Amino acid sequence: MEGHHPVSNPPRHDPVSDPPRPGTAASARFVALHSVLTLDARHPFVTKSLVDAQEMHRTVMSGFQGWVEDGSSDARAQMGVLSAWTLNLREAAVVLVVQSRVAADWGRLPKGVLREEPELITVDRTFRVGDTVAFRSVVNPTYSKARPGPDGRRLRGRRVAHTHPDGVRKWCARRFGDGDGAGGDTGGAAAPECIAVRMLPTVSSSAAHKGLKVARAELRGSLAVTDPAAFVTALSDGVGHARAYSCGLVLTR
Repeated sequence: MEGHHPVSNPPRHDPVSDPPRPGTAASARFVALHSVLTLDARHPFVTKSLVDAQEMHRTVMSGFQGWVEDGSSDARAQMGVLSAWTLNLREAAVVLVVQSRVAADWGRLPKGVLREEPELITVDRTFRVGDTVAFRSVVNPTYSKARPGPDGRRLRGRRVAHTHPDGVRKWCARRFGDGDGAGGDTGGAAAPECIAVRMLPTVSSSAAHKGLKVARAELRGSLAVTDPAAFVTALSDGVGHARAYSCGLVLTR
């Protein structure tokens, strides 16, 4: 997203001189639609979305009615809908960024919710091996915690959230590699210690999904593109869990 402020520490390797991995395409194109909405945080509709993650999900999805059949279990994924929001308490404003593969219509939002007309942006960018990209993302950083079974065998791990920046950087190492140029499963490489981590308040739901709790962390930094196709997939599909609850969207500039 234009206007965010990345940390200044660069990755430790030289992304320009690092050769692409065998079988890696030299470039890949990313196309998506971004809606930037400025919402009045004092409006009851917005307040409800801030205190209940499921309500925020409904707010985001309200812009995409009619594109898929009602009741479709994977409507968000089909339309490539990802979102991220920030709250400015001093100005009582929520900036909501929504990414999608199809055009959004925000005319169904209640009167008075929007402080200004939505900004609609078509993103069309080609990424190449060696590109250095500044990024920001709000993620749900989790890991699988092993559980011993009654017979001594390990049961399927339970997903647990990282609650400290050091743990989040371990999560980053899996996603972005350790900065040695190899990259992680996102197709980008960044030294975890060079990523600024800010722990955010947990969001929850007490209504439709009672007991839902989503731990969140904001990441800001820069990375080197090592696999353009994998990187475009990460941009298109998001990273990590809780993508329906405004996590996983990677904004670049």
